[in-house]
Amino acid sequence: MTKSSAGNFFEDFRLGQDIHHATPRTVTAGDQSLYVALTGSRFALHSSAPFATTLGYAAAPVDDLLAFHIVFGKTVPDISLNAIANLGYAECRFLASVYPGDTLAARSTVIGLRENANRESGIVTVRTTGTNQRGEPVMSFVRWVMVKKRDRDAPPPPVAVPALADSVAVGDLVVPGVSGLAAYDYIAAGSNTRWGDYGVGERIDHVDGLTVEEAEHMTATRLYQNTARIHFNKVLARSDRFARRVIYGGHVISLARALSFNGLANAFRIAAINGGRHTNPCFAGDTVFAWSEVLDMQPLAKRGDVGALRLRLVAVKDRPAAAFPLRTSEGYDPAVLLDLDYWALMPR
Repeated sequence: MTKSSAGNFFEDFRLGQDIHHATPRTVTAGDQSLYVALTGSRFALHSSAPFATTLGYAAAPVDDLLAFHIVFGKTVPDISLNAIANLGYAECRFLASVYPGDTLAARSTVIGLRENANRESGIVTVRTTGTNQRGEPVMSFVRWVMVKKRDRDAPPPPVAVPALADSVAVGDLVVPGVSGLAAYDYIAAGSNTRWGDYGVGERIDHVDGLTVEEAEHMTATRLYQNTARIHFNKVLARSDRFARRVIYGGHVISLARALSFNGLANAFRIAAINGGRHTNPCFAGDTVFAWSEVLDMQPLAKRGDVGALRLRLVAVKDRPAAAFPLRTSEGYDPAVLLDLDYWALMPR
């Protein structure tokens, strides 16, 4: 009897397959503190219990992206241990606050399969739901990954490509835990800028840069319990096309979100991720910069105190973001690491 697992290959997946992922994770205040140490995130809601409780939260909630990475990490051994690349995200909704002491679990359903033309890999699309210890959904997201085949000659499954929404509808956004923003402390938050001070088409250079060290991204990957070999296995990386460990793309999202504080300090919650692409790899020694573009602005029904900004967050490496690099005639600028489309909540 084989007691260890090499992970699932493309031919191991089937449409409609329901996967309960192992090792529920109790999130602690220590996890949140380590996350701040690794990313430099300064958003007041996740940093200050008094700030959070004056808005109606039970305590300072865990950073939205830390909760996302933990749920994502649960899925890796079953979904992407043999992935060549994590290709994208869609329809990600944050449904409830996660607090220190909550236990997160994950479950995924395979909603799409397509073998690649080279017959050496295929695209697997899954919808994942993260729940707390009461079984309540705290987030849901779709992601698609390119997964190696164990046997090139294994027959392909019928092609199934799911239809996904271009964005999460404003009416489906949730404002978890907030009873009201009348007591919102703009001094503590670090900025007086509100929802109405932004405009569609505006671009914001977040100015600051952050050089990623090897120990930091390795610690982050382990914090999220992400077991994808390409992020932490130096022996494997030597034989990979990059010949070095690749920084987990989700960690790049966290770094860019942390940098966005300078210009978007009052974007206190991420409500949804509409879509995202990791356009180029990031390695230790790279310096990450970020800029944002306001794509849309929407008031929330029955919430006169909160508005939603649809933002494009772009992370770039080794060059300041003031030139707002994105695409060239041949595709993405080589400096661009991340192109993320998300809804953020902000006081009105």
